[in-house]
Amino acid sequence: MKQFTSIHDIPDLQILLNEALEIKKNPYSHEQLGKRKTLGMLFLNPSLRTRWSSEKAAINLGMSVISSTAEQGWSLEFGENIVMDGTKVEHIKEAAAVVSQYCDILGVRCFASLDDKELDYQDFVLKQFIKYAKVPVVSLESAILHPLQSFADCITIAEHRPAHRPKVVLTWAPHPKALPQAVANSFSEWMQHMDVDFVVTHPKGYELAPRFSENTLVEYDQNKAFANADFIYAKNWSSYSDYGKVLSLDKNWTVTPEKMALTNNAKFMHCLPVRRNMIVTDSVLDSENSIIMEQVANRTVAMQTILKRMICTTDIGY
Repeated sequence: MKQFTSIHDIPDLQILLNEALEIKKNPYSHEQLGKRKTLGMLFLNPSLRTRWSSEKAAINLGMSVISSTAEQGWSLEFGENIVMDGTKVEHIKEAAAVVSQYCDILGVRCFASLDDKELDYQDFVLKQFIKYAKVPVVSLESAILHPLQSFADCITIAEHRPAHRPKVVLTWAPHPKALPQAVANSFSEWMQHMDVDFVVTHPKGYELAPRFSENTLVEYDQNKAFANADFIYAKNWSSYSDYGKVLSLDKNWTVTPEKMALTNNAKFMHCLPVRRNMIVTDSVLDSENSIIMEQVANRTVAMQTILKRMICTTDIGY
């Protein structure tokens, strides 16, 4: 595995899930695998869960870790044939090659601009790192996808899966700021490869990009979508069609106990950080059916599984 940027880098999701569940049972079973290997992580945006879970995953495999938050003071140029007489201090060609000298696997986190839809949806920044890096690259979230979060979500659903084919609902919820579509895009993409009945519910104007929502049932009535659901995943995202815009702050979309009562005693999920009593009420978030902390724990499992695959299938560190 020379890169991990989406579910399309995974040959078989069920096999990967089985591997992850085995790793979770014994997280130190491969603690010599990463000996004398280094995970480098470059955060162009701040991170808590992704940074800490990735560091923990690498340590469990015996790897060393180098990480840097470079959103300030390190302005990269991505253009070709540019006279660099402005504020950009280093070109991606050198930057990606340089950090490759110090690690065996490189993790990169970059967010959407929410200004240039065409450029964001090319996943331009991440792809430039992949193009010029000399080592395998893991997406720690990109402009349009968050595959490690989605993999962790799949692990969590697999652990709580009922005997029947579960109904999984991704619901939009209000948020005061414009957020990227990355988590929603990615979750939708991964659910299409899970053995579940998947429904997305949101106000009109919040439709996801067609390539991530094709073959997915969209229900504009949240109450109808929640009926008999086994998992409710709440997340805000800004508009794709009216790109990056907040079209609604309608708190009728906040997840409440009354709405959860419509479900089949559903588990509540969110990727965190979460705006309490905006996305979801305290009573739902703090209930026994909330599995948000299990999602957090499975972030380590997801990254450890991916790193193990990369070390075992790629000639690195020798």
